[in-house]
Amino acid sequence: MEVDGVDKADYIKVVDECYLCDLCYMTKCPYVPPHEWNVDFPHLMLRAKAVKLKNGGAAFRDRFLAGTDRLGKLVTAIPSVDLAVNALNKKPGVRKLLSRQLGVHPDATLPEYRHNTARRRARSLPAESSEPVATDTTTGKVALFTTCYGNFNKPEVCEALIRVFRHNNLEVILANDEVCCGMPKLEMGDIDAVVRAGQHNVAMLDDLIARGYDIVAPVPSCVLMFKQELPLMLPEDSAVQRVQRAMFDPFEYLMLRHRAGLLNLDFKQSLGDVSYQVACHLRVQNIGLKTRDVLNLVPDTTVHAIERCSGHDGTYAVRNESRDAAVKIARPVARKVDEQQGAHFASDCPMAAQMIADVSKNDILPEHPMNLLCKAYGL
Repeated sequence: MEVDGVDKADYIKVVDECYLCDLCYMTKCPYVPPHEWNVDFPHLMLRAKAVKLKNGGAAFRDRFLAGTDRLGKLVTAIPSVDLAVNALNKKPGVRKLLSRQLGVHPDATLPEYRHNTARRRARSLPAESSEPVATDTTTGKVALFTTCYGNFNKPEVCEALIRVFRHNNLEVILANDEVCCGMPKLEMGDIDAVVRAGQHNVAMLDDLIARGYDIVAPVPSCVLMFKQELPLMLPEDSAVQRVQRAMFDPFEYLMLRHRAGLLNLDFKQSLGDVSYQVACHLRVQNIGLKTRDVLNLVPDTTVHAIERCSGHDGTYAVRNESRDAAVKIARPVARKVDEQQGAHFASDCPMAAQMIADVSKNDILPEHPMNLLCKAYGL
């Protein structure tokens, strides 16, 4: 069907259903460059979301779910509050209330919080023992942008990253004074909020770059924000361009070190067969399957990559009105994981991994590739 066959009254339905995975631009649409029409459908949808937000505002639920750093700081500030919130989020009565009052689907797994955040854990981790070695593409000095999810919800991923990088003689520090990258607000079309957050983070990261640090972040969506979205929004900002050039996916960085002969290949245990879902926002970065390539360096390890969307999108799988559609999108991936029956199942996106595990008919444990690499090193 051509666009002129779609009722204009239904255009907004398309906008609402688009969760900016960007895969239509990457794999489906025939009108992207070098075609003369040069259609960027994801960013067309983003513009529509921005107009909708400006004209009608956003629902409280959407603003609440997009406030990831504010909520994370609140829940993890005091010991035991995280445990109480996690327990409440699993109670059927509470979930029914959240569904009725906020539109949060009762079957959606909500992220758990950890008082022992990544920043707290990092204080007790051993430092690197030798001077980092620079290459043509990497400085050997890394600043970790922990992200909201990495700091408050999955601190074990950041801990594993620090251990693995230091095990490879890389200097690792934490990026200071970071705020949410803004990806949850981008999904709402809140461009102003994204730009404000971006300018704050870019100023901080640019200072680290001037001191010789490269930047990594454990969540693909956050990496994509600095590699793609902010440069599109602020094309004349030279600091944004510097951050774009210095921002790396963690496994992209490790593979660059490997090409320079600097990756530690002294692995202590194999991982066997690994079912690996390639996150959409990792595919969009156009860097190849670096996570697969690094894990395949572990002896007696075979990574089976699944390049299909999980349907999660951060909030799409959480909302009452879109949960069923998200499950439908995730089902083929879960079916593939079930068929492979690997020793491990992993995705670079923790939310995608959890979504697939929820839909799976088997009792699979979602893991992060960095934790698997940490295990392979025996750390």
